[in-house]
Order: sequence, then structure tokens, then C-alpha cells
Amino acid sequence: MKIIYNQNKSNEVRSLDGVDLQIFPHEYVIIHGPSGCGKSTLMYSIGGFQIPTEGEVVVEGKKISKMTPREIVDLHQTGVGMIFQAFYLIPTLTILDNVCLPRTFMGESLKTRREAGMTLLQRFGIMEQAYKFPSQLSGGQKQRVAIARSLVNNPQIILADEPVGNLDSESAKNVLQILKNLNEIDKKTIIMVTHNPEHLYYGDRIIHMKDGKIVGEEVNKEKRPLDFFEKARKEAIGEKKISDVKDEKSLLEGNTQEKIDVPNELKLLMRMFRGLDNSQLGALLVPFKAKQLLSHALAELNDEQLSSAENFLKELLFKNIKINDLPSKLDMSFEEGGSNWNKSRAKSFSTRIASILEQVDFQTDIGEKNKDEAVLHMCGYLQSMFHLHLDETASARFHSFMKLRFDNKIDGIELKKQLDLAKLLGGVGLNKVTAEKLVREMEVIMLLKYKD
Repeated sequence: MKIIYNQNKSNEVRSLDGVDLQIFPHEYVIIHGPSGCGKSTLMYSIGGFQIPTEGEVVVEGKKISKMTPREIVDLHQTGVGMIFQAFYLIPTLTILDNVCLPRTFMGESLKTRREAGMTLLQRFGIMEQAYKFPSQLSGGQKQRVAIARSLVNNPQIILADEPVGNLDSESAKNVLQILKNLNEIDKKTIIMVTHNPEHLYYGDRIIHMKDGKIVGEEVNKEKRPLDFFEKARKEAIGEKKISDVKDEKSLLEGNTQEKIDVPNELKLLMRMFRGLDNSQLGALLVPFKAKQLLSHALAELNDEQLSSAENFLKELLFKNIKINDLPSKLDMSFEEGGSNWNKSRAKSFSTRIASILEQVDFQTDIGEKNKDEAVLHMCGYLQSMFHLHLDETASARFHSFMKLRFDNKIDGIELKKQLDLAKLLGGVGLNKVTAEKLVREMEVIMLLKYKD
């Protein structure tokens, strides 16, 4: 499928360029990529809101291009539910009436509509807001209203376009869990667009996009039917002689889309660091590392001071300058080519950076040879850094969870949960703030030592 704007003109734009995608009932598919890659265009095409320049969109066995106007209306009313980043609630209607609005044109009585609306509001914990207006609700509450509105006609397909883009982290977590429950409990097919790698583990299948093309696919949980794989295998064998099919096992497993070979270590880091993706490998990873190291180690400075310091960190990570040179460069004025910090801040910051890089060097040198020693050393470093006084049980759990992270069996988000969890529930029992700071310290070290 292709969607081309201003075709055959000097300002032609290919929003989608040769996209081929199948989504099956009850899947939770996340379309991921940077801004402008075509992910929202693809989602709107699936929903019948965007007409392809070339190709077809087929929903439940019917080509959208062949649907009558009445069938298109039915698709939008009862086939597909839409959740937007910006909520789009009507400010002059109550919350209940906003939710019921899609049923207004279904020929139902007001009582029936409102009963359905109240049921959904109750489910999402906002029934007490029913007779308020949108301006009286928080962002998280508004998005739950928007989800209820998308479900009021009981569609089987839910399209969510950056649904948590305007929410704080706690509200975002609640909304993402609601979508997960709709998929797992209600068996809704969820198609979500996001640029944030932290959200990818919610999906069954991740479609990666760049420049209007699908560039890869990851599978967290396989829900596609077996006959899909068998058909793919037969088609591949039909196109080539069996001896030319180099990886029949891959076809049987459904790997018909080119996959991004993303190491698990990098995949877990991508969940912690917003803005990190598989395109930032090799030398391109160093600027990202420098930015994260600066952000982690610094208090507030102005943009010019930060930008200058970030450049020095890049030079340090590229090994163009030595750590001993960093304090003087940060302390020098802008006119002298420095970062215009004061001497005290420059010294304390450089000491902090040296401490982190020393741990990075140790982990890099020892980690591959003796992972147990690397884990033990990291535990000691973090316990000293954050002044942890753990009893025998908590210390053993701390070491165990750290080893799981080192083995890439859990990500930083899960590690933080286990460190924050009460000891009676099997956790380490740290307070939330300490757990967050500790995990951030460790994740920055793991990012800095990562090599593709």
C-alpha cells in the first residue's frame, strides 16, 4: 500500500511507501517509529479514514474501497473505536453525554444510551464524574472518558493514536493497562501508535517504521493463526525452489517480515531511555550516551552551559580528551572555549563523571570474563553510593535482582518495582525515590558500557 501526497510534483511526499501488513483478531499490535515516519497514516488507513493512493485495506474480509457509504458508516460506528492523543471531548457536553454521543445516531432511547455510558464510566472508575464537564477533569480522567467513548458501540477494533502522549507517567501507566485489559479480557484487537520505546512491551507484536516503510517486526507474544505461517511457507516455496529457501524454519515461525536484529540488551535499555532506538548504533550512540550522562549527573544549568558540557562529554567518550582535562574545560569561560561553570561545580561534576566511568570500565573489562564478579562489584558500588544498609535477606534479594538485570532477563522498570516492593512481599524494601535513583545510576552505566 502507498499513500502519496502531491504525486508526480516537485513536492511529492510518500507518507506510506510499499507497506504490507496483516493484523489478526485479538492481537495487540504497536506501530512504533519516530515522528513523521508514517505510523499514524498507516493507522488511519486501517480505520478507513485515509484512502490509499495504491493498494487496498481489507477489514474483516471486505475491501474498504468497495464498501458502500452505508458500510463505511457502519465500520466507523460499530467496527472501529478511535482513541486520540488530544482527547477531543466536547466541552459543552457532560462526561456522560460525551461517552454516549456515538450511540446518538443508532436509534436508541436516551435511557438505553445512558445506561451503556454509565456502565463504562463505572468500569473505568470515573462514574462520579458523569455529570461534570471536561474542563473539570484531569488529563488521565479525560483519556479514560475517551476510551469509554470509543467502546460505547462495542467495536472489535480499537485504534489508539499516541494515547498517552499528553499524560503524566502514572496516568499513562493506567491508560496502557486499560488497553492491555481490553485486549486480554475483552478480546479486542488493539492497534496503538507510539514513538516511545518504553511502551513496547505491552504489545503482542511491534511493527517498526521509518520513512514510510515497515523496517522490521518484533514478536512478544504470538497470536497469529497457524494457517498464516503455513500459507507464508507455501507461497515462499512456490516462488522459489525448495533448495533456494534458505531459512524455512524462519518462515514456519512467521518471520515473513524483515526483522530488526536488536540485541536483547539494547531492547531493554530502549525501554528505559526515551529517544533511544535501533538506528542509533555505532558512533551515533555516543551523542545519546553523552546526553544521558549529562542529564543524570547534573543539576540545572542554562542551555548554553549544558550544550557546551555535552560536547565535552562526547569528546571524553570518544577518548579525544582525558577525564583530568574535564574540570578545567568546564570552568573556562565561553570566550576561552569552555562551558562557563564555576570551579566548584566543575570539580564535583568531573569527580562524579569519573566515578561513573570507572565503574563502566570495570564492568566492560570484567563483565564478559566473570559476570558474577561484575554483579558483586556493581552491588557494592550501588550500596556504597546510596548508603544502603540491608539485612541478610534483603541483601540476597538485591544481588539476585541485579543478576537478573545483568542477564537481561528483566528490564530497569521491573528492577525498580522489585527494589521498591516491601520485603514481606518478596522485594528489597527500598523507598521509591532511592529505588528510582539507584536504577537510573545502573541503567546509565549499562548504557555507557553497551557496544553494538
